[in-house]
Amino acid sequence: MLLTLLPAVFFLAVVVAPPLNQDVAAVLSFAERMVAGEPLYTHLIDVNPPLVFLLALPAAWLAAFTPLSAVQAWLALLLLFCAGIVLLCLRLRRAAGPAEAAMLLALLPLTLLLAGYDFGQREHLMAVAAMPYLFLAERRIEGLRTAWGLIALVTLIAAAGFALKPHFLAVPALVEAVVLWAALRRGQLARALRDPVPWGMALLWLAYLALIALRFPAYVETIIPLVRHEYLGFAGPSLGRALMTVHLFSATVATIALLLLAASRGARALGWLPRLLAAGALGGLAAALVQLKGWSYHVVPVWMCAGLLCGIVAARAADRLLPPRAARRLAPMLAAGTCLVLALLMMRGSEAPWREFTYRDATAGRLAAWLTEHAPGARVMALSPDIYPAYPAMNYAGNRPVLRFMSTWLLQAVYATCSEDGGRFRAPERMEPPERFLFDAVAEDIAEWQPRLVLVARDAHIAWCGGQPFDMIPYFSRHPRFAEAWRHYRQVGEIDGTLMFLRQE
Repeated sequence: MLLTLLPAVFFLAVVVAPPLNQDVAAVLSFAERMVAGEPLYTHLIDVNPPLVFLLALPAAWLAAFTPLSAVQAWLALLLLFCAGIVLLCLRLRRAAGPAEAAMLLALLPLTLLLAGYDFGQREHLMAVAAMPYLFLAERRIEGLRTAWGLIALVTLIAAAGFALKPHFLAVPALVEAVVLWAALRRGQLARALRDPVPWGMALLWLAYLALIALRFPAYVETIIPLVRHEYLGFAGPSLGRALMTVHLFSATVATIALLLLAASRGARALGWLPRLLAAGALGGLAAALVQLKGWSYHVVPVWMCAGLLCGIVAARAADRLLPPRAARRLAPMLAAGTCLVLALLMMRGSEAPWREFTYRDATAGRLAAWLTEHAPGARVMALSPDIYPAYPAMNYAGNRPVLRFMSTWLLQAVYATCSEDGGRFRAPERMEPPERFLFDAVAEDIAEWQPRLVLVARDAHIAWCGGQPFDMIPYFSRHPRFAEAWRHYRQVGEIDGTLMFLRQE
Protein backbone atom coordinates (compact mmCIF):
# COMPACT_ATOMS: atom_id res chain seq x y z
CA MET A 1 0.00 0.00 0.00
CA LEU A 2 2.91 2.35 0.66
CA LEU A 3 3.90 2.10 -3.02
CA THR A 4 0.65 3.79 -3.98
CA LEU A 5 1.79 6.90 -2.11
CA LEU A 6 5.03 7.27 -4.10
CA PRO A 7 3.54 9.72 -6.66
CA ALA A 8 2.26 11.90 -3.80
CA VAL A 9 5.68 11.74 -2.10
CA PHE A 10 7.34 12.75 -5.36
CA PHE A 11 5.06 15.78 -5.74
CA LEU A 12 5.60 16.64 -2.08
CA ALA A 13 9.33 16.87 -2.80
CA VAL A 14 8.52 19.05 -5.81
CA VAL A 15 6.37 21.57 -3.93
CA VAL A 16 8.86 22.07 -1.08
CA ALA A 17 11.81 22.50 -3.45
CA PRO A 18 12.62 25.95 -4.82
CA PRO A 19 11.43 27.94 -6.62
CA LEU A 20 8.26 29.14 -4.95
CA ASN A 21 5.72 30.30 -7.52
CA GLN A 22 6.37 33.96 -8.32
CA ASP A 23 2.82 35.16 -7.62
CA VAL A 24 2.73 33.29 -4.32
CA ALA A 25 6.12 34.76 -3.44
CA ALA A 26 4.90 38.29 -4.16
CA VAL A 27 1.78 37.86 -2.02
CA LEU A 28 3.88 36.42 0.80
CA SER A 29 6.26 39.38 0.58
CA PHE A 30 3.32 41.80 0.85
CA ALA A 31 2.10 39.90 3.91
CA GLU A 32 5.53 40.28 5.53
CA ARG A 33 5.41 44.01 4.86
CA MET A 34 1.92 44.17 6.40
CA VAL A 35 3.27 42.54 9.55
CA ALA A 36 6.06 45.15 9.52
CA GLY A 37 3.42 47.90 9.56
CA GLU A 38 2.80 48.83 5.93
CA PRO A 39 -0.97 49.12 5.31
CA LEU A 40 -2.56 47.30 2.40
CA TYR A 41 -3.89 49.41 -0.52
CA THR A 42 -2.33 52.64 0.73
CA HIS A 43 1.36 51.70 0.95
CA LEU A 44 1.00 48.29 -0.71
CA ILE A 45 -0.83 48.51 -4.04
CA ASP A 46 -2.25 45.46 -5.79
CA VAL A 47 -5.44 44.58 -7.65
CA ASN A 48 -6.17 41.42 -5.66
CA PRO A 49 -8.90 41.57 -2.99
CA PRO A 50 -7.52 41.35 0.56
CA LEU A 51 -8.36 37.75 1.42
CA VAL A 52 -5.29 36.21 -0.22
CA PHE A 53 -3.03 38.57 1.77
CA LEU A 54 -4.90 37.85 5.00
CA LEU A 55 -4.42 34.12 4.45
CA ALA A 56 -0.67 34.68 4.07
CA LEU A 57 -0.41 36.66 7.32
CA PRO A 58 0.07 33.60 9.63
CA ALA A 59 3.16 32.58 7.65
CA ALA A 60 4.48 36.15 7.80
CA TRP A 61 3.91 36.25 11.57
CA LEU A 62 5.73 32.94 12.02
CA ALA A 63 8.64 34.26 10.00
CA ALA A 64 8.75 37.41 12.13
CA PHE A 65 8.79 35.60 15.48
CA THR A 66 10.44 32.21 14.79
CA PRO A 67 13.63 31.01 13.05
CA LEU A 68 11.55 29.94 10.04
CA SER A 69 11.77 31.94 6.84
CA ALA A 70 8.51 33.16 5.33
CA VAL A 71 8.80 30.60 2.53
CA GLN A 72 9.32 27.75 4.99
CA ALA A 73 6.45 28.92 7.19
CA TRP A 74 4.11 29.28 4.20
CA LEU A 75 4.88 25.79 2.88
CA ALA A 76 4.57 24.21 6.33
CA LEU A 77 1.18 25.82 7.01
CA LEU A 78 -0.17 25.03 3.58
CA LEU A 79 0.93 21.39 3.80
CA LEU A 80 -0.76 21.13 7.21
CA PHE A 81 -3.90 22.59 5.65
CA CYS A 82 -3.77 20.00 2.86
CA ALA A 83 -3.36 17.22 5.40
CA GLY A 84 -6.41 18.51 7.26
CA ILE A 85 -8.41 18.58 4.01
CA VAL A 86 -7.50 14.94 3.34
CA LEU A 87 -8.76 13.97 6.80
CA LEU A 88 -11.96 15.96 6.28
CA CYS A 89 -12.65 14.27 2.94
CA LEU A 90 -12.02 10.81 4.37
CA ARG A 91 -14.39 11.55 7.24
CA LEU A 92 -17.08 12.80 4.86
CA ARG A 93 -16.94 9.93 2.38
CA ARG A 94 -19.94 7.68 2.38
CA ALA A 95 -19.53 3.98 3.26
CA ALA A 96 -16.75 3.03 0.84
CA GLY A 97 -15.78 -0.36 -0.53
CA PRO A 98 -12.17 -1.60 -0.37
CA ALA A 99 -11.20 -0.26 -3.81
CA GLU A 100 -12.58 3.20 -3.09
CA ALA A 101 -10.98 3.32 0.36
CA ALA A 102 -7.57 2.46 -1.11
CA MET A 103 -8.08 4.92 -3.97
CA LEU A 104 -8.93 7.82 -1.67
CA LEU A 105 -5.98 7.17 0.63
CA ALA A 106 -3.56 7.32 -2.30
CA LEU A 107 -5.28 9.76 -4.65
CA LEU A 108 -6.42 12.50 -2.28
CA PRO A 109 -2.88 13.49 -1.17
CA LEU A 110 -1.67 13.45 -4.77
CA THR A 111 -4.65 15.52 -5.92
CA LEU A 112 -3.84 18.27 -3.43
CA LEU A 113 -0.14 18.31 -4.39
CA LEU A 114 -0.24 17.88 -8.15
CA ALA A 115 -0.26 21.65 -8.78
CA GLY A 116 3.53 21.38 -8.50
CA TYR A 117 5.06 24.77 -9.32
CA ASP A 118 1.59 26.36 -9.02
CA PHE A 119 1.19 25.09 -5.43
CA GLY A 120 -0.27 27.92 -3.35
CA GLN A 121 -1.75 29.87 -6.25
CA ARG A 122 -5.29 31.12 -5.65
CA GLU A 123 -6.77 28.54 -8.04
CA HIS A 124 -4.98 25.81 -6.15
CA LEU A 125 -6.13 27.14 -2.78
CA MET A 126 -9.71 27.31 -4.05
CA ALA A 127 -9.67 23.75 -5.37
CA VAL A 128 -8.17 22.40 -2.13
CA ALA A 129 -10.81 24.23 -0.07
CA ALA A 130 -13.56 22.92 -2.39
CA MET A 131 -12.77 19.23 -1.93
CA PRO A 132 -14.58 18.65 1.40
CA TYR A 133 -17.48 20.73 0.07
CA LEU A 134 -17.86 18.34 -2.89
CA PHE A 135 -17.82 15.30 -0.59
CA LEU A 136 -20.35 16.97 1.68
CA ALA A 137 -22.55 17.78 -1.33
CA GLU A 138 -22.90 14.06 -2.05
CA ARG A 139 -23.94 13.43 1.54
CA ARG A 140 -26.46 16.28 1.30
CA ILE A 141 -28.00 14.78 -1.84
CA GLU A 142 -28.20 11.31 -0.33
CA GLY A 143 -29.65 12.59 2.95
CA LEU A 144 -26.83 11.22 5.10
CA ARG A 145 -26.64 12.64 8.60
CA THR A 146 -23.61 14.87 9.21
CA ALA A 147 -22.53 16.55 12.44
CA TRP A 148 -23.35 20.27 12.55
CA GLY A 149 -19.82 21.16 13.55
CA LEU A 150 -18.45 19.34 10.51
CA ILE A 151 -20.94 21.09 8.22
CA ALA A 152 -19.99 24.48 9.65
CA LEU A 153 -16.26 23.83 9.23
CA VAL A 154 -16.60 22.65 5.63
CA THR A 155 -18.86 25.61 4.80
CA LEU A 156 -16.37 28.09 6.25
CA ILE A 157 -13.41 26.58 4.37
CA ALA A 158 -15.32 26.42 1.08
CA ALA A 159 -16.64 29.96 1.37
CA ALA A 160 -13.13 31.27 1.98
CA GLY A 161 -11.76 29.40 -1.04
CA PHE A 162 -14.48 30.61 -3.39
CA ALA A 163 -14.08 34.20 -2.14
CA LEU A 164 -10.48 34.43 -3.36
CA LYS A 165 -11.65 35.54 -6.82
CA PRO A 166 -15.14 36.51 -8.01
CA HIS A 167 -14.76 34.07 -10.93
CA PHE A 168 -14.58 31.16 -8.50
CA LEU A 169 -18.28 31.55 -7.63
CA ALA A 170 -18.97 29.58 -10.83
CA VAL A 171 -17.96 26.43 -8.94
CA PRO A 172 -20.50 26.59 -6.07
CA ALA A 173 -23.16 27.85 -8.50
CA LEU A 174 -22.83 24.71 -10.64
CA VAL A 175 -22.46 22.37 -7.66
CA GLU A 176 -25.55 23.78 -5.97
CA ALA A 177 -27.40 23.45 -9.28
CA VAL A 178 -26.59 19.72 -9.23
CA VAL A 179 -27.78 19.48 -5.61
CA LEU A 180 -31.07 21.21 -6.47
CA TRP A 181 -31.54 19.08 -9.58
CA ALA A 182 -31.08 15.91 -7.51
CA ALA A 183 -33.55 17.19 -4.91
CA LEU A 184 -36.07 18.05 -7.62
CA ARG A 185 -35.85 14.54 -9.05
CA ARG A 186 -36.51 13.11 -5.60
CA GLY A 187 -39.31 15.53 -4.80
CA GLN A 188 -37.27 17.07 -1.97
CA LEU A 189 -36.83 20.60 -3.30
CA ALA A 190 -38.24 22.24 -0.16
CA ARG A 191 -35.71 20.41 2.02
CA ALA A 192 -32.87 21.39 -0.32
CA LEU A 193 -33.89 25.06 -0.17
CA ARG A 194 -33.60 24.91 3.63
CA ASP A 195 -30.07 23.46 3.40
CA PRO A 196 -27.75 25.64 5.54
CA VAL A 197 -24.64 25.18 3.38
CA PRO A 198 -25.39 27.58 0.48
CA TRP A 199 -27.02 30.11 2.81
CA GLY A 200 -24.07 29.90 5.18
CA MET A 201 -21.62 30.55 2.35
CA ALA A 202 -23.70 33.48 1.13
CA LEU A 203 -23.68 35.05 4.62
CA LEU A 204 -19.91 34.62 4.86
CA TRP A 205 -19.44 36.29 1.46
CA LEU A 206 -21.61 39.22 2.56
CA ALA A 207 -19.53 39.51 5.74
CA TYR A 208 -16.37 39.55 3.60
CA LEU A 209 -17.74 42.34 1.42
CA ALA A 210 -18.56 44.32 4.57
CA LEU A 211 -15.02 43.71 5.84
CA ILE A 212 -13.57 45.10 2.60
CA ALA A 213 -15.76 48.20 2.75
CA LEU A 214 -15.07 48.90 6.43
CA ARG A 215 -11.48 47.71 6.93
CA PHE A 216 -10.04 48.36 3.45
CA PRO A 217 -11.89 51.40 2.08
CA ALA A 218 -8.93 52.24 -0.17
CA TYR A 219 -9.65 49.06 -2.13
CA VAL A 220 -13.09 50.41 -3.02
CA GLU A 221 -11.97 53.99 -3.58
CA THR A 222 -8.65 53.43 -5.37
CA ILE A 223 -8.10 49.85 -6.51
CA ILE A 224 -11.49 49.02 -8.04
CA PRO A 225 -11.40 52.11 -10.34
CA LEU A 226 -7.82 51.15 -11.27
CA VAL A 227 -8.95 47.63 -12.14
CA ARG A 228 -11.93 48.89 -14.11
CA HIS A 229 -10.07 51.50 -16.15
CA GLU A 230 -6.64 49.91 -16.62
CA TYR A 231 -6.30 46.27 -15.58
CA LEU A 232 -9.35 44.89 -17.39
CA GLY A 233 -8.25 46.48 -20.64
CA PHE A 234 -4.85 44.89 -20.07
CA ALA A 235 -6.39 41.49 -19.40
CA GLY A 236 -5.25 39.48 -22.40
CA PRO A 237 -6.19 38.04 -25.78
CA SER A 238 -9.63 37.24 -27.16
CA LEU A 239 -11.53 34.18 -25.98
CA GLY A 240 -10.75 32.36 -29.22
CA ARG A 241 -7.02 32.97 -28.90
CA ALA A 242 -7.05 32.09 -25.21
CA LEU A 243 -8.77 28.80 -26.00
CA MET A 244 -5.94 27.92 -28.36
CA THR A 245 -3.32 28.12 -25.60
CA VAL A 246 -2.09 24.68 -24.67
CA HIS A 247 -3.33 24.81 -21.07
CA LEU A 248 -6.85 26.05 -21.78
CA PHE A 249 -7.29 23.84 -24.84
CA SER A 250 -6.28 20.67 -23.00
CA ALA A 251 -8.40 21.62 -19.98
CA THR A 252 -11.42 22.28 -22.20
CA VAL A 253 -11.07 18.89 -23.91
CA ALA A 254 -10.62 17.21 -20.52
CA THR A 255 -13.71 18.93 -19.10
CA ILE A 256 -15.86 17.84 -22.04
CA ALA A 257 -14.64 14.27 -21.55
CA LEU A 258 -15.41 14.48 -17.82
CA LEU A 259 -18.95 15.71 -18.48
CA LEU A 260 -19.58 12.87 -20.90
CA LEU A 261 -18.16 10.36 -18.44
CA ALA A 262 -20.18 11.72 -15.51
CA ALA A 263 -23.37 11.72 -17.61
CA SER A 264 -22.93 8.13 -18.80
CA ARG A 265 -25.31 5.50 -17.48
CA GLY A 266 -22.52 3.56 -15.81
CA ALA A 267 -21.16 6.56 -13.93
CA ARG A 268 -24.64 7.65 -12.84
CA ALA A 269 -25.00 4.32 -11.07
CA LEU A 270 -21.89 5.08 -8.99
CA GLY A 271 -23.33 7.86 -6.87
CA TRP A 272 -23.36 11.63 -7.15
CA LEU A 273 -19.72 12.44 -6.46
CA PRO A 274 -18.58 11.96 -10.10
CA ARG A 275 -21.24 14.41 -11.29
CA LEU A 276 -20.32 16.88 -8.56
CA LEU A 277 -16.65 16.67 -9.51
CA ALA A 278 -17.58 17.24 -13.15
CA ALA A 279 -19.52 20.35 -12.08
CA GLY A 280 -16.47 21.51 -10.13
CA ALA A 281 -14.25 21.01 -13.18
CA LEU A 282 -16.70 22.93 -15.37
CA GLY A 283 -16.80 25.79 -12.87
CA GLY A 284 -13.01 25.84 -12.72
CA LEU A 285 -12.84 25.96 -16.52
CA ALA A 286 -15.37 28.81 -16.63
CA ALA A 287 -13.25 30.79 -14.15
CA ALA A 288 -10.16 30.18 -16.30
CA LEU A 289 -11.92 31.24 -19.51
CA VAL A 290 -13.17 34.48 -17.97
CA GLN A 291 -9.59 35.50 -17.16
CA LEU A 292 -8.49 35.17 -20.83
CA LYS A 293 -4.89 34.32 -20.01
CA GLY A 294 -4.40 30.58 -20.58
CA TRP A 295 -1.82 30.28 -17.82
CA SER A 296 -1.10 26.91 -16.24
CA TYR A 297 -2.36 27.73 -12.75
CA HIS A 298 -5.75 28.87 -14.06
CA VAL A 299 -6.65 25.28 -14.99
CA VAL A 300 -5.31 23.56 -11.84
CA PRO A 301 -8.88 23.02 -10.48
CA VAL A 302 -9.83 21.20 -13.70
CA TRP A 303 -6.99 18.68 -13.35
CA MET A 304 -7.59 18.20 -9.64
CA CYS A 305 -11.27 17.41 -10.21
CA ALA A 306 -10.45 15.30 -13.27
CA GLY A 307 -7.96 13.08 -11.48
CA LEU A 308 -10.23 12.51 -8.51
CA LEU A 309 -13.28 11.88 -10.72
CA CYS A 310 -11.52 9.20 -12.78
CA GLY A 311 -10.18 7.51 -9.67
CA ILE A 312 -13.58 7.52 -7.93
CA VAL A 313 -15.32 6.09 -11.00
CA ALA A 314 -12.73 3.32 -11.40
CA ALA A 315 -12.77 2.41 -7.71
CA ARG A 316 -16.55 2.44 -7.29
CA ALA A 317 -16.94 0.38 -10.45
CA ALA A 318 -14.51 -2.21 -9.05
CA ASP A 319 -16.37 -2.32 -5.74
CA ARG A 320 -19.71 -2.66 -7.55
CA LEU A 321 -18.74 -5.29 -10.13
CA LEU A 322 -16.24 -7.48 -8.26
CA PRO A 323 -16.67 -9.75 -5.23
CA PRO A 324 -15.30 -8.12 -2.05
CA ARG A 325 -12.23 -10.37 -1.93
CA ALA A 326 -11.33 -9.66 -5.57
CA ALA A 327 -11.91 -5.93 -5.10
CA ARG A 328 -9.65 -5.97 -2.05
CA ARG A 329 -6.84 -7.67 -4.01
CA LEU A 330 -7.24 -5.30 -6.95
CA ALA A 331 -7.46 -2.13 -4.84
CA PRO A 332 -3.71 -1.37 -4.37
CA MET A 333 -2.91 -1.96 -8.06
CA LEU A 334 -5.86 0.15 -9.20
CA ALA A 335 -4.91 3.00 -6.87
CA ALA A 336 -1.23 2.82 -7.83
CA GLY A 337 -2.00 2.78 -11.55
CA THR A 338 -4.39 5.72 -11.33
CA CYS A 339 -1.92 7.80 -9.31
CA LEU A 340 0.95 6.98 -11.67
CA VAL A 341 -1.04 7.98 -14.76
CA LEU A 342 -2.19 11.23 -13.13
CA ALA A 343 1.34 12.07 -11.99
CA LEU A 344 2.76 11.49 -15.48
CA LEU A 345 -0.02 13.59 -16.99
CA MET A 346 0.79 16.52 -14.69
CA MET A 347 4.51 16.29 -15.52
CA ARG A 348 3.91 17.15 -19.17
CA GLY A 349 5.17 20.39 -20.65
CA SER A 350 7.58 22.81 -19.00
CA GLU A 351 6.22 23.10 -15.45
CA ALA A 352 6.83 20.79 -12.46
CA PRO A 353 9.17 19.11 -11.89
CA TRP A 354 11.27 20.68 -14.61
CA ARG A 355 11.34 24.15 -13.02
CA GLU A 356 12.59 22.60 -9.78
CA PHE A 357 15.26 20.52 -11.54
CA THR A 358 16.62 23.57 -13.39
CA TYR A 359 16.16 26.20 -10.67
CA ARG A 360 19.84 26.82 -9.89
CA ASP A 361 20.63 27.60 -13.53
CA ALA A 362 17.37 29.47 -14.22
CA THR A 363 17.10 33.26 -14.00
CA ALA A 364 15.46 33.32 -10.56
CA GLY A 365 17.98 30.89 -9.09
CA ARG A 366 20.97 32.81 -10.41
CA LEU A 367 19.48 36.12 -9.26
CA ALA A 368 18.77 34.70 -5.78
CA ALA A 369 22.36 33.50 -5.52
CA TRP A 370 23.67 36.93 -6.59
CA LEU A 371 21.41 38.73 -4.11
CA THR A 372 22.43 36.36 -1.31
CA GLU A 373 26.10 37.10 -2.01
CA HIS A 374 25.96 40.85 -2.66
CA ALA A 375 22.84 42.19 -0.90
CA PRO A 376 21.54 39.65 1.65
CA GLY A 377 18.61 41.03 3.64
CA ALA A 378 18.96 44.44 2.02
CA ARG A 379 16.26 46.79 0.83
CA VAL A 380 15.65 46.30 -2.88
CA MET A 381 13.54 48.11 -5.46
CA ALA A 382 12.44 46.09 -8.50
CA LEU A 383 11.33 47.99 -11.61
CA SER A 384 10.00 45.28 -13.90
CA PRO A 385 6.79 44.59 -15.82
CA ASP A 386 6.95 41.00 -14.55
CA ILE A 387 6.85 39.66 -11.03
CA TYR A 388 9.39 36.98 -12.00
CA PRO A 389 12.38 36.77 -11.43
CA ALA A 390 12.55 39.42 -8.67
CA TYR A 391 10.04 37.22 -6.89
CA PRO A 392 10.91 34.63 -5.64
CA ALA A 393 14.61 35.61 -5.79
CA MET A 394 14.16 38.36 -3.19
CA ASN A 395 12.23 35.96 -0.93
CA TYR A 396 15.08 33.47 -0.86
CA ALA A 397 17.71 36.19 -0.30
CA GLY A 398 15.72 37.68 2.58
CA ASN A 399 15.43 41.06 0.87
CA ARG A 400 12.85 43.67 1.78
CA PRO A 401 11.20 45.15 -1.33
CA VAL A 402 10.46 48.87 -1.01
CA LEU A 403 8.34 49.56 -4.09
CA ARG A 404 4.66 49.76 -3.17
CA PHE A 405 3.73 47.89 -6.38
CA MET A 406 4.57 44.27 -7.18
CA SER A 407 5.50 45.25 -10.74
CA THR A 408 5.19 48.07 -13.26
CA TRP A 409 2.37 46.39 -15.23
CA LEU A 410 0.47 49.69 -15.16
CA LEU A 411 2.94 51.20 -17.64
CA GLN A 412 2.09 48.47 -20.13
CA ALA A 413 -1.56 49.39 -19.82
CA VAL A 414 -1.17 53.16 -20.19
CA TYR A 415 1.40 52.87 -22.99
CA ALA A 416 -0.45 50.22 -24.97
CA THR A 417 -0.54 52.83 -27.76
CA CYS A 418 1.90 55.59 -28.64
CA SER A 419 1.43 59.13 -27.34
CA GLU A 420 -0.57 61.41 -29.60
CA ASP A 421 2.11 64.10 -29.60
CA GLY A 422 4.73 61.66 -30.89
CA GLY A 423 6.87 61.83 -27.75
CA ARG A 424 8.15 58.63 -26.17
CA PHE A 425 6.83 59.59 -22.73
CA ARG A 426 3.89 61.71 -21.67
CA ALA A 427 4.80 64.88 -19.85
CA PRO A 428 3.94 64.63 -16.14
CA GLU A 429 1.27 67.32 -16.43
CA ARG A 430 -0.46 65.33 -19.22
CA MET A 431 -0.50 62.02 -17.37
CA GLU A 432 -3.79 60.42 -16.37
CA PRO A 433 -4.16 59.86 -12.59
CA PRO A 434 -3.11 56.15 -12.59
CA GLU A 435 0.13 56.85 -14.48
CA ARG A 436 0.91 59.91 -12.37
CA PHE A 437 0.30 57.85 -9.23
CA LEU A 438 2.87 55.25 -10.31
CA PHE A 439 5.30 57.93 -11.54
CA ASP A 440 5.23 59.76 -8.20
CA ALA A 441 5.18 56.59 -6.09
CA VAL A 442 8.37 55.17 -7.60
CA ALA A 443 10.18 58.48 -7.04
CA GLU A 444 8.91 58.77 -3.47
CA ASP A 445 9.82 55.17 -2.61
CA ILE A 446 13.40 55.36 -3.89
CA ALA A 447 13.95 58.73 -2.22
CA GLU A 448 12.46 57.66 1.13
CA TRP A 449 13.89 54.16 1.43
CA GLN A 450 17.20 54.59 -0.43
CA PRO A 451 17.35 50.88 -1.29
CA ARG A 452 20.73 49.19 -1.36
CA LEU A 453 19.96 47.71 -4.77
CA VAL A 454 17.65 48.51 -7.68
CA LEU A 455 16.71 45.79 -10.18
CA VAL A 456 15.59 47.08 -13.57
CA ALA A 457 14.17 44.99 -16.41
CA ARG A 458 15.90 45.82 -19.68
CA ASP A 459 12.68 44.99 -21.57
CA ALA A 460 9.65 46.94 -20.31
CA HIS A 461 7.34 44.83 -22.53
CA ILE A 462 6.13 48.01 -24.21
CA ALA A 463 6.17 48.40 -27.98
CA TRP A 464 8.60 50.86 -29.57
CA CYS A 465 7.20 54.25 -30.57
CA GLY A 466 8.83 56.66 -32.98
CA GLY A 467 11.76 54.28 -33.33
CA GLN A 468 12.49 54.43 -29.59
CA PRO A 469 12.24 51.72 -26.93
CA PHE A 470 10.61 52.32 -23.56
CA ASP A 471 13.47 52.62 -21.07
CA MET A 472 12.29 52.85 -17.48
CA ILE A 473 15.34 54.69 -16.15
CA PRO A 474 14.96 57.74 -18.44
CA TYR A 475 11.20 57.58 -17.88
CA PHE A 476 11.41 57.87 -14.09
CA SER A 477 14.47 60.15 -14.17
CA ARG A 478 12.21 62.94 -15.34
CA HIS A 479 10.96 63.11 -11.75
CA PRO A 480 13.26 65.39 -9.70
CA ARG A 481 13.23 63.15 -6.59
CA PHE A 482 14.03 60.04 -8.62
CA ALA A 483 16.78 61.84 -10.56
CA GLU A 484 18.39 63.06 -7.33
CA ALA A 485 18.32 59.58 -5.79
CA TRP A 486 19.51 57.86 -8.99
CA ARG A 487 22.80 59.81 -8.97
CA HIS A 488 24.02 57.39 -6.27
CA TYR A 489 23.47 54.18 -8.25
CA ARG A 490 25.92 52.37 -10.54
CA GLN A 491 25.31 49.27 -12.63
CA VAL A 492 27.17 46.27 -11.25
CA GLY A 493 25.77 43.39 -13.28
CA GLU A 494 23.06 41.86 -15.43
CA ILE A 495 21.34 38.47 -15.35
CA ASP A 496 19.16 37.53 -18.32
CA GLY A 497 17.89 41.05 -18.90
CA THR A 498 17.66 42.07 -15.24
CA LEU A 499 20.05 44.97 -14.57
CA MET A 500 21.51 45.38 -11.07
CA PHE A 501 22.28 48.89 -9.79
CA LEU A 502 24.07 49.17 -6.43
CA ARG A 503 23.90 52.29 -4.30
CA GLN A 504 27.28 53.98 -3.88
CA GLU A 505 27.62 55.49 -0.42
